[in-house]
Amino acid sequence: MPALRSMLTRILYTIPVIWLVVSMVFLLIHLVPGDPIQQMLGEGATSSDMATLRHQYGLDIPLGQQYLHYWQGILHGDFGRSLRLNDSVAHLIVARYPYTLQLTVSALILALLLAIPAGVIAALHRGEWRDNALGVVSLLGLSFPGFAMGPILILLVSIRLGWLPVSGSGSWSHLILPAFTMGASLAAILTRMIRTAMLEELGQDYIRTARAKGLPERTVVYKHALRNAMIPVLTLVGLQFGALLAGAIVTETIFSWPGLGRLTVSAISNRDYALVQGCMLAIGLTYVLVNLLTDALYVVVNPRIRS
Repeated sequence: MPALRSMLTRILYTIPVIWLVVSMVFLLIHLVPGDPIQQMLGEGATSSDMATLRHQYGLDIPLGQQYLHYWQGILHGDFGRSLRLNDSVAHLIVARYPYTLQLTVSALILALLLAIPAGVIAALHRGEWRDNALGVVSLLGLSFPGFAMGPILILLVSIRLGWLPVSGSGSWSHLILPAFTMGASLAAILTRMIRTAMLEELGQDYIRTARAKGLPERTVVYKHALRNAMIPVLTLVGLQFGALLAGAIVTETIFSWPGLGRLTVSAISNRDYALVQGCMLAIGLTYVLVNLLTDALYVVVNPRIRS
């Protein structure tokens, strides 16, 4: 019951957060300079054509009324229509969102697959050459942002070696380079975090007790120490998921991945208000949902919170 009340409280806390996300998305896009109607019709458009189209999209009413209409549309599942693509924003988001989710989850899984064994090995061999080597590799991963690593991987792996496609989507081979570009820096952060958490857990009394009982070292390390060391890592993963979503905008543009990030960049360049609002709202709500799921996993993993 205490755990259930805690989760219900966290769910209630997300309501003002969602309101704030929606409001910030709406207000910030209207602060961007430029007229979307003029951008859409071009400089040769007449004043009457611009006034007609502005009235058609509801851009000729006061900002406060636009905000209320926007909320009414969201509550009814209507995010408006794209000025540039002449399609419903909800349909465009539903078509692109699975690609972004696939890329983000793949990058997260790849980062965990690299970071967990690397962090454990670095902790078990503290101060040795393996620990130092993994420290240098993680530092390199932190030093290369996605906009720099992506072109380097394209030049080396795709163009020079010809192992993987340069861009686009369609098969698992198209997913490897963008997923690695997004997951490399996260893997470096998680490696350092897991190493620190493992060193702390390996020095606890229950680990010495487990070894004194004659348990195999693999059981002591992976079943006892690693399980408790992953508790703070879960929080970091939930926070870094938002960074992955933000990085998807750059990565999808570099690799021409047909996801929500690339759609957002196109919408911003075209001053497509409704589409930018819908894309940013989808990304923001995903981040809120992931943090809520992280809290739920925290309750499952940590027995002290359950009690």
